[in-house]
Amino acid sequence: MSRFASLRMTVSAALLGLAFICPNTLPATAQMAAGQQVNRGASGLPLPRFVSLKSGRVNSRIGPGLNYPVDWLYMKPGLPMEIIQEYDNWRRVRDADGSEGWINQSLLSGRRTAIAAPWQRGKDTQLTLLAEPDKEASTIAIVEPGVVGTIKQCNGEWCQMTFDGHTGWIAQTQVWGAYPGEQVKD
Repeated sequence: MSRFASLRMTVSAALLGLAFICPNTLPATAQMAAGQQVNRGASGLPLPRFVSLKSGRVNSRIGPGLNYPVDWLYMKPGLPMEIIQEYDNWRRVRDADGSEGWINQSLLSGRRTAIAAPWQRGKDTQLTLLAEPDKEASTIAIVEPGVVGTIKQCNGEWCQMTFDGHTGWIAQTQVWGAYPGEQVKD
């Protein structure tokens, strides 16, 4: 084996090892609520945190750089992603299905979106978008699991979201894109 190939394997193994070392995996908002110190990335922003994809064609790579192979190609702009690690201008992200990879920060947006109950996809389930943050409120729309919407605000229990032009409230526990108890303002 050449020295270059051996060096590449060593560096790749080291980066992969670093990817599994996360001192605190609680969301920043949960850490603040628990009185713990918030884990911050090199950008100064909390880790983990939610963002969304800017573009309709985003490559997710196996490592933080253009020289790493593409593992996934995301084709949906606005798809929520969870940033779990930062390295230079690269962000290690996780999608709603648990797949992880590295995306350049320029392809990510701070605009908050969420997926309605992705864990219920393929099941005969419907979610209600309500007029008020109350279980007894009138129904605005019926939302199928897996649909992506834009978060307007979350109060820790409910999120006001827009799905295909319909704005209403959905239980925060029914979306992937906002942490339980997290408060979000658009």
